[in-house]
Amino acid sequence: MVADVPDLLRLVAVPALGWAAWRDVKVRRVPNRVWYPLAALGAALLAWEAWQLGVLAGVDTVQARLFVVRVAVSLGMVVPLSYLIWRLGGFGGADAKAVMALAVLLPTFPTYVLTVGGDVFVVPPAVGRSALGVFSLAILTNAALLSATYPAYLAVRNLLAGNRSRLAFVGKRVPASSVPKRHGSLLETPEGYTRRGLDLDALRMYIRWRGVDLTDLRADPEQYRDAASLPEDPGDPTDGAIVPDGGVEGGRDDPGRSDGATTEGREADDEGVQADPRPEQSAQSEQAYDDPWGAAAFLDDVGSAWGTTAADLRGGLEVLTTRDRVWYSPGIPFIVPIFLGLVVGLLYGDLLFSALRALGLG
Repeated sequence: MVADVPDLLRLVAVPALGWAAWRDVKVRRVPNRVWYPLAALGAALLAWEAWQLGVLAGVDTVQARLFVVRVAVSLGMVVPLSYLIWRLGGFGGADAKAVMALAVLLPTFPTYVLTVGGDVFVVPPAVGRSALGVFSLAILTNAALLSATYPAYLAVRNLLAGNRSRLAFVGKRVPASSVPKRHGSLLETPEGYTRRGLDLDALRMYIRWRGVDLTDLRADPEQYRDAASLPEDPGDPTDGAIVPDGGVEGGRDDPGRSDGATTEGREADDEGVQADPRPEQSAQSEQAYDDPWGAAAFLDDVGSAWGTTAADLRGGLEVLTTRDRVWYSPGIPFIVPIFLGLVVGLLYGDLLFSALRALGLG
């Protein structure tokens, strides 16, 4: 492989993003220490290239101008855009930091020359390079296009499993008892379906705090609806993460969570579609208590559980303790498509630009 030194050093992003994607799938947490070294390396390489091109000395050439424009777009548009998407809940804090780090590290298309059996290949090829030439933007659009295939995958999976529902594009139908071992959020409430049900990290926080598991709650829901059954010495709720080895890690408000959840309150977003009827006995039992399930006491103690309200928690517990199978949304571990978007970008280039050009629009 032949390339200039800055472009060779930028390849460190591949193993770093690969590891982050693995973490995203396993625990939906990526530590902040991943992004700061990438951003620092990117800043150093930008200074190096600016010196090589004479930008720092005021040299005015076409190549220097293009470099300045592309860096300005990457830092001035991709970074604020990723922050805005995070603030709007489009993806998580770790996702935003990944895109920001890549905006600093890879503002322009790197070039690598490979020789295979006497044949010379340039990657990414010219056909995949957008006219604008901002590589971080190409990575982001590649990631968006790749993630758009996920709903189709869910729909096919549900169709093959015989799960026909309008939720087939966004969720999976699974045994209720398996939910604590999954990432995402419920798509059901006692009244119907919703796009923003109980956060499963908040559920794990609750059962760890209460010192029980879902099997206990399902075996005797009437007992656990009574807040008088709460433990005198609650356990550590952790931050609700699933850790592969069964251990505990992270603080309660770990900013490295890699989905769109926040610690702010949220409103219910019901679609008005009726789910399985709520058992009348459960409704009457819940009304008999001032604080059903001790939901308010839990949130008062832990302070915050990924934006979950007492009503969210009560509704989710009612669903999980009275139904055998439930719909939940696994969400999209977005660092995975970011990593794939990086790899596709390095090997081919900008998928969106190529598609538009094929349609005669690029």
